[in-house]
Amino acid sequence: MNDQADTQAAMPGSAGAASRISVILPARNEQGAVGDTVRRVLALLPQAQVIVVDDGSTDATAQLAEQAGAQVLRRPYGMGNGAAVKAGARAARGEVLVFMDADGQHDPADIPRLLERLDQGYDMVVGARDGGSQASVGRGLANRLYNRLASWMTGHAVLDLTSGFRAARAERFREFLHLLPNGFSYPTTSTMAFFRSAYPVAYVSIHASRRIGTSHLRPWRDGVRFLLIIFKIATLYSPLKLFVPVALAFGLLGLGNYAYTFTTAHRFTNMSALLLSAGVIVFLIGLISEQITQLIYRRDV
Repeated sequence: MNDQADTQAAMPGSAGAASRISVILPARNEQGAVGDTVRRVLALLPQAQVIVVDDGSTDATAQLAEQAGAQVLRRPYGMGNGAAVKAGARAARGEVLVFMDADGQHDPADIPRLLERLDQGYDMVVGARDGGSQASVGRGLANRLYNRLASWMTGHAVLDLTSGFRAARAERFREFLHLLPNGFSYPTTSTMAFFRSAYPVAYVSIHASRRIGTSHLRPWRDGVRFLLIIFKIATLYSPLKLFVPVALAFGLLGLGNYAYTFTTAHRFTNMSALLLSAGVIVFLIGLISEQITQLIYRRDV
């Protein structure tokens, strides 16, 4: 049996044959790598549907992707990485969706490893980048911070919150399309949403190479954006984990201020009242958010 047959045999039974797999590559000005990436995917999975979503590129990305054998969805202008992912997910015919970057960072040879984990009962498998895959020390530290925050929010170990290399069951992933932002944070949102809905998530260690071409990420701007997104998702995932500590902080400050003013001036001040009231209000907002979250993730069976 040749190598290609061995690869096909390794495809998970629950995921079906390669013809039932859709590989989605969001791309914007990736002419340096997109053609080779598509060819490598098709060499591994010749029957798979390979979709390149051209997010308003001004170079030859779309033409090179088509020449390599991909189905190309052209966007008239740049709408963002998340918007491209959503477009690809809507157009995909496969029962399993594989998402990867078109810039040469991700190795298509890792796809069977992701699919193998799907066959073990997981609904999404994420390629977790090893320590040597980080583009810079700062980005590596930021990713570790994001992973720790997400792990605390979900109660599960999140090994790589921002990895764009992942495989998911199509019907599960499409449940959360309306939650995905149009920018660079669809991995964050989808991971948190899967955990919130009790869909099992697994991680496979991968090595990501340096991208070919210029990165579209801006460390400070997108770093702050990712942090805000984590807190936004926290309010959708488990609001009380976010609101209760804040409410307690206000309450403790109010009690501390009251203890001080009572000891020094024997009176209850407006500041103490304000801080204690803020604690109560924040807690009540958290309760309301928790109820809204239950409605958002409600599934009528």
